[in-house]
Amino acid sequence: MAFAWKAAGLTYNRYLAVAARVVRRSLKDDKRLAAEKRGEMDLRFAKWENGKQGENKNLAQANEAAISEQGQQGQ
Repeated sequence: MAFAWKAAGLTYNRYLAVAARVVRRSLKDDKRLAAEKRGEMDLRFAKWENGKQGENKNLAQANEAAISEQGQQGQ
């Protein structure tokens, strides 16, 4: 028997993220605001070249820039 999240085509991490979001949204306002702050993430990455670390960049901003760049190239 397959798990429901697997049958729906989700990874386990994505399933957990969806479940956590549902639980946070079901809380009363004061508890919900505190829980939503804990759910935020700020991921950073750096590209390494020739054994040296490059500039740290915000992952969300880098993704948005790459998506907009692809959109401009496609037109």
